[in-house]
Amino acid sequence: MSKENPPRPPFPPFTRETAMQKVRLAEDGWNTRDPAKVALAYTVDSIWRNRAEFPRGHDQIVEFLTRKWAQETEYRLIKELWAYEGNRIAVRFAYESKDLDGNWTRSYGNENWEFDENGLMQKRFASINDLPISEADRKFHWPQGRRPDDHPGLSELGL
Repeated sequence: MSKENPPRPPFPPFTRETAMQKVRLAEDGWNTRDPAKVALAYTVDSIWRNRAEFPRGHDQIVEFLTRKWAQETEYRLIKELWAYEGNRIAVRFAYESKDLDGNWTRSYGNENWEFDENGLMQKRFASINDLPISEADRKFHWPQGRRPDDHPGLSELGL
């Protein structure tokens, strides 16, 4: 097996259109809640900061995501392009999930991404805040998986 994952277009340097495509592809991947599939979008030596955790490389990314999604059920994520330049993209995001006790949370944050020439993310720095919500306050309603194209984004939802 190759040491590196296969290339993942679109490639840097990003235009507004290709940056928006990359953001939606990342959102779609994370909404699968499949850690092995998500890890394929990252370099094998990818560096992360996620809250107070610092996963490094595929094995740690898969372990982190497996643990995360075992605790965060009914996970639904929306990402929105914030800025881009060259091989970097900044996004804002929100996701809703239910914990194992049945409590709902909306998590908000920002991510800064850096890509290699093959379109693989080599750095991901996430800052995240959590807000407990009631089930009635949920805004992300679609079946598990990809967000439908007609579902409002963060700006349209006022988040």
